[in-house]
Amino acid sequence: MGHGAWRAMPLVPITTNHGTPITKLVRASRPTAVSALTAQLVLEPWRTNCRVNRALIAHLPAAIWAEPIPGMPRKTIRMLAAHLHNARSRWIKTLGVPWGITRPALVNLRTVTRRSLLAALRQSDKGIEALLQLGLREGGHVPPTAAYTWRNLPLDVGHVMTYFVAHEAHHRGQLVLAARQLGSPVAKGITEGLWQWQQKKRAAGR
Repeated sequence: MGHGAWRAMPLVPITTNHGTPITKLVRASRPTAVSALTAQLVLEPWRTNCRVNRALIAHLPAAIWAEPIPGMPRKTIRMLAAHLHNARSRWIKTLGVPWGITRPALVNLRTVTRRSLLAALRQSDKGIEALLQLGLREGGHVPPTAAYTWRNLPLDVGHVMTYFVAHEAHHRGQLVLAARQLGSPVAKGITEGLWQWQQKKRAAGR
């Protein structure tokens, strides 16, 4: 049966090891959507993480946008920043498109401008949020798809959200370090702001 409403099945008699009969109601169904509070506890941190990403990328020094990353000569600052969006896009293709979630287009790692990347990030912000909302509607788990063959990521919404936040925080750190190594450090107020999540939470809607 697909993702329909609860369907009650006949009572099935089973017994304990001592032969005592037990009556159990077996049901096959779509899981119950989680509470609004649980949804808030997942979606608001994700939105804050997204605002942190955009704040950093908006303030990376222009002089280093196309510069190679020290120790990674085939990758530039631009490419690393764009990877945040493209990684999301590919996950949305794998886990979201089969359930009707729109996949944002990939950006060109070699030519994307800062302005275009920031616009694309807003799209993938919403795409991953739609994926989380799908999981919340499905009882707390994003339904697996035939395209999901990696299987190393648990699909409960807590793990899915944490995976993306951890991945993006890792690359934020790389961007800050690379900028310093290239002699154009990110402004102190911006790097400190990466940890001002209370402030970023209050910036909801921006």
